[in-house]
Amino acid sequence: MGDESKKIADTMYNVEASELLSNEAQNLPISEAAAVYEKLVATFPTSAKYWKQYVEAYMAVNNDEAVKQIFSRCLLSCLHINLWRSYINFIRKVNEKKGSEALEETRKAFDFMLNQVGFDIASGPVWMEYIAFLKTMPAASPQEESQRMTSVRKVYQRAILIPTNNLDQLWRDYEIFENSVSRTLAKGLLSEYQPKFNSAKAVYRERKKLIDDIDWSMLAVPPTGSSKEEMQCMAWKRLLAFEKGNPQRIDAATANRRVNFTYEQCLMYLYHYPEVWYDYAMWQSKSSPPDASIKTFQRALKALPDSNILKYAYAELEESRGFALSAKKIYESLLADNKTATSLAHIQFLRFLRRTEGSESARKYFVEAHKSPTCTYHVFVAFAMMAFCVDKDPKVAQSVFETGLKRFMKEPAYILEYADFLCKLNDDRNVRALFERALSLLPAEDSVEVWKRFVQFERTYGDLSSMLKVEQRRKEALSKAKIDDGSSSALENDLYDVVSRYSFLDLWPCSSKDLDHLSRQEWLSNIGDKRAAEKPGLNNVGGALDGGSIGLSTTNPNQLLPSTRVVLPDISRMVVYDPRQSKGPEFPGSSNFSIPNLGGVTGSTNSTETDEFFKLCSPSLQAFIVNLPPVEGLVPDVDVVLSILLQSSIPANRAASTSNQSATNPASSMNQNGAANRPGKRKDLERKDEDDVSRVQSRPLPKDVFRLRQMQKTRGATSSTQTGSAASGGSVLSGDQSVSSN
Repeated sequence: MGDESKKIADTMYNVEASELLSNEAQNLPISEAAAVYEKLVATFPTSAKYWKQYVEAYMAVNNDEAVKQIFSRCLLSCLHINLWRSYINFIRKVNEKKGSEALEETRKAFDFMLNQVGFDIASGPVWMEYIAFLKTMPAASPQEESQRMTSVRKVYQRAILIPTNNLDQLWRDYEIFENSVSRTLAKGLLSEYQPKFNSAKAVYRERKKLIDDIDWSMLAVPPTGSSKEEMQCMAWKRLLAFEKGNPQRIDAATANRRVNFTYEQCLMYLYHYPEVWYDYAMWQSKSSPPDASIKTFQRALKALPDSNILKYAYAELEESRGFALSAKKIYESLLADNKTATSLAHIQFLRFLRRTEGSESARKYFVEAHKSPTCTYHVFVAFAMMAFCVDKDPKVAQSVFETGLKRFMKEPAYILEYADFLCKLNDDRNVRALFERALSLLPAEDSVEVWKRFVQFERTYGDLSSMLKVEQRRKEALSKAKIDDGSSSALENDLYDVVSRYSFLDLWPCSSKDLDHLSRQEWLSNIGDKRAAEKPGLNNVGGALDGGSIGLSTTNPNQLLPSTRVVLPDISRMVVYDPRQSKGPEFPGSSNFSIPNLGGVTGSTNSTETDEFFKLCSPSLQAFIVNLPPVEGLVPDVDVVLSILLQSSIPANRAASTSNQSATNPASSMNQNGAANRPGKRKDLERKDEDDVSRVQSRPLPKDVFRLRQMQKTRGATSSTQTGSAASGGSVLSGDQSVSSN
């Protein structure tokens, strides 16, 4: 469907606008509403809702003739229980005061209705209504009474075999009915139908699950690809597959009627789906009288007159049944308008004539068809290959190709088809001549595939010199035209060309690893060429990036164009994850000890570098680093880590814990030589720690840490100098630390 046709369809099948029209029509007198309803049912011919509103509007004004006409138009195409109940109500209303003949007409109407929609899962109330109607039929004699009871029994026995919502109620009513007639007869009949009723009830449970997935308020619109439509389509297909399986194991005729009924209901909602029509017709061709599938195809083409695929399927069915004349009429309908006839229609008609009437008839039609303005090179290729493969006449085939060459010399696809044909004839001389003629006339942008096929031909059938010569000619021609054909962009030969020359089908002259490498290199080369072409200002780049600057011939960086100021990421801090790296901490001096160096990269260092690093650290920081877990992946910035450590109160807390420990444990106040730790010694140790810290603090710090240190100095002027006391609680930074931790 074209874009214009799709717009028209979207406007025509506007569900929201249709609902508004329907609601407005219900509030209008029938003389004005009729035109609205006609528009609605013309757009949605299978909408039981709109038909029901339309017919009930005429029933309200007692226009019986109009009601009958509307019912005759919609009943058989809308197998919806609500619409049919309106029909039976109308019949009963019309015949309620006409005597016994009217009762017979009502009975026939009930039979007709139940034959059409009696398999509906919601038809239980209609069965019960019909049974109640039969029970009220007058019986003037015992014979008529017996006939009435027999009629009621037959309807009960039909109803309890259909999986409906009211199945249990129907069975209970049937038991009461049989026991009221004859208990002796009831025992045998109920025992006979009990298993059948149980089977129907089991099928009802499965059937209801499938039916509950169906939206019965959906309008039949052309498929738009929405998820709701797709889900509804799948729900109907599941229900159809269920019914086709005959889960109740009933007789074939009844099972086929149920499937037929399900298809008809499905088409009320999937009216514009060609696959449903086709599936319905194909099922009928195998299980129903032959004419049934023909009528279904005719209905399908009436619903979807622009569906060529259904026309081909219809013609195929007629041809398979031996009705060639009927099939020919269908093909002629595809070709009725010579200005709009497609090349595919010409080709399929040629094949049909060849199958049914012979080669001469097909040749005569080709002579007419190739003059059509809609005839493309496809028709020439199809007829030539038909003459070559089916009629075994290569001369006629080559003549057709040569005739088409006058019109389609600038069609690369036609050139390739002709070249394939000549290759099948082993006519290498004419193949080369064809390629040379075509490449001399084809525009460079259209010659890529022809060059590719020419190279493949020489690789297969030519010698080494011709092969290399054609490859070099292709590179020069495409490079001159600045066309990327997916091959190597360089004019000189490379290894990828050798791989292409010496491969065959799925056999390669190198390993898959080498092939991947070559492919990546070629891709990267093409990407580089494209970027260079897109950014000509980069052609003067004098070298690699150095500190974020680009080495250019100009000395003034302000003269750079905006497109040449390329900012690249700093890859010096990137680390490739290696799962084989060390799993635990190592002690200083070990050759495998991982430390975060100044570049932010974890790696192995020698003992000298490790010792130099630890000279810059305080003892507490050394202990902290030694106990760090191994870092896998990205390494944190050393400056950031040190700034956090410097903001902490580890030395003060350590001193406080030491004083507390010495108070509780006298032995802990002894030094390593057994001498007691005097206050003077303690001050010396604290002074040494402060010196170590100051040595680390001499390194440049981030701006935020520098600002905190300035605040510390300012506040320290008015605070206590007892840095190691427990009362200080970590100095003034402890408060800042608590804030930052939040």
